[in-house]
Order: sequence, then structure tokens, then C-alpha cells
Amino acid sequence: MASRRRMLLKLIILGDSGVGKTSLMNQYVNRKFSNQYKATIGADFLTKEVQFEDRLFTLQIWDTAGQERFQSLGVAFYRGADCCVLVYDVNVTKSFDDLNNWREEFLIQASPSDPETFPFVVLGNKVDVGGGNSRVVSEKKAKAWCASKGNIPYFETSAKEGFNVDAAFECITKNALKNEPEEEMRITTIFLGLLIVCLPALVFIMTKDTFLKQLMLPGEDGHRDRQVASVELLDGALFIRVQKQLLL
Repeated sequence: MASRRRMLLKLIILGDSGVGKTSLMNQYVNRKFSNQYKATIGADFLTKEVQFEDRLFTLQIWDTAGQERFQSLGVAFYRGADCCVLVYDVNVTKSFDDLNNWREEFLIQASPSDPETFPFVVLGNKVDVGGGNSRVVSEKKAKAWCASKGNIPYFETSAKEGFNVDAAFECITKNALKNEPEEEMRITTIFLGLLIVCLPALVFIMTKDTFLKQLMLPGEDGHRDRQVASVELLDGALFIRVQKQLLL
């Protein structure tokens, strides 16, 4: 009899700032899209329950910042990942050229047991922009790069229109299942990751007045944004959720 116990799969989304990582995640999980751009601070995640081959899974999708000043957080957020999603903007050459750097950085920080077989999926996003006339990275070029890295699955997507988003995440889930670790190992990994991620939050709470000023960032409209950490309980494991709050 097939197991109906819900399992956890951790997905990491990487790519340059502005390629649509947050929009892809929100389109897949919430069926929502916003034209208003706000850079992710540190990392955030959403969860979605899916059923595959009579098994229930909770996808924990981590949306990470594309700015260099946040890359030092990589170890805490990358460890324990079951699949890494590399995203670029088909209209921006640099975002495609940087895919190799993101892939190598992930392999260094996450330290998977078998780097050669760890599952990646590449998404060429924003194919809707300009009716497709403004793209500078061809599908042929992208597929050639994916083939050179061990035949990484490739999808062209539009977070705005929802084009190919579900199909891409279905493939991502299937690839994540191939990397699913033993439960005991997963619990250990989550626990260690929790210690790494929670330590700054605990320091923040203990020295709130001191750190608050350092975490205030200028917003697009002249207001100030604050990075806020909250804790979420999921299947007996704790996870940190990092968000921005607007300070008027």
C-alpha cells in the first residue's frame, strides 16, 4: 500500500537580481503576479503541497537574493536542497552568462554528496517581453549550455502570463525526488541549517535596538524598509522566513 505520509522537498531558486525569481515562485504557489519590483532581502520561501505518484509532498521553495552582498548567506540557505533552479532573463545577456557562476557557487556552498549528478533545472524567463522581439539569448544557445552541463532540463517561461510555469515546476519536483535523502539524514540537515539560520535572528532579538538601525534600507519611494525574520513550524521542523516591512 502506498505511503500517504507527507514529505518535504527543498528547492532553491538562484539567478541575477531582476530575472523574475520571486515572480515565478508567486505565480506557481499563489497564481499572482505583480509589476512592482522589490528586491528580495536575504531570502524568503513559500510552501506548496503537491501529489505525485500517490505520495504527498510539501515543496519548500526558497527565493534568494541576487545581490552579491547577500551571497554569504549561501551556506545556511543552500544546504539540504533537493534541486536548484537557475533563472535568467532571455532579454539580458549578462543574466545568462552568470548562470555558470550561480551553479558553481551553489555546488561550493551546498556541498552535495555527488556534485556531478545533483539536479539542476534552468528557466529562461520573461519570454513575453516585447512579444518576444527583445530577447537576446536564443533558445538554441541556452539548450547548448544546458547540454554541456550534463543535459540540464530547460524551460522557457513567463511569470507574468504563467506560461510554462507549472510544467517547469513539475519537472523540478521530479528531479528533486531523485535527490531525496534518507529521513534521518534530512532531519540532521534541517537541524544544522536551523542552527545556522537562527543564530543571527537570536542575536537580532537580543540586541534589537542596535541592529534595527543597521537593517533599515532606503525604499524606492523614500521610505525605509526593514528586514524582519519570523519562524514557521512545518511538519515538526522550524524554518526562518525573511521579509521586508515598510517603515513609514
